[in-house]
Amino acid sequence: MASYRSNVAALILNRKGKLLVCERIHSKGAWQFPQGGVDEGEKLIKALAREVKEEIGLPWNSYKVLEKRGGYTYLYPDQVKKQKRYFDGQEQTYYLCRLKKGAPDINLDQKSPEFMCYKWILPEKFKLKWLPEFKRQVYRAVMLDFFDVRL
Repeated sequence: MASYRSNVAALILNRKGKLLVCERIHSKGAWQFPQGGVDEGEKLIKALAREVKEEIGLPWNSYKVLEKRGGYTYLYPDQVKKQKRYFDGQEQTYYLCRLKKGAPDINLDQKSPEFMCYKWILPEKFKLKWLPEFKRQVYRAVMLDFFDVRL
């Protein structure tokens, strides 16, 4: 049976209804949502707040969680599995969030930066080609579940 690392991801909407996507710092053309692993014993919502703060500089009080859905899983390809040693894949919980009025700007200049730039897009403008093949089925399901968008 596969072992999955617990992970949280943030679908952040601005006040115009556009979705935040961020380009990975070491993978030009690889756009994704802020996300990261859940530490042992950490509650999912706390992991979300920590990851969003660490990756894009938004404090917890600058956005509101509107919806949560979990159980999205994918398996790592062999070359990634070697690096991740303890897990065969990830099980993700996605949170739909909306920025509050007066929220600070996205700040990618963090202690251990993961992203080089960001943009706000309409959900239907998300492109599967931005992702490695092994993550695409999760993004298809997430975009359909949250935005009724077929990728």
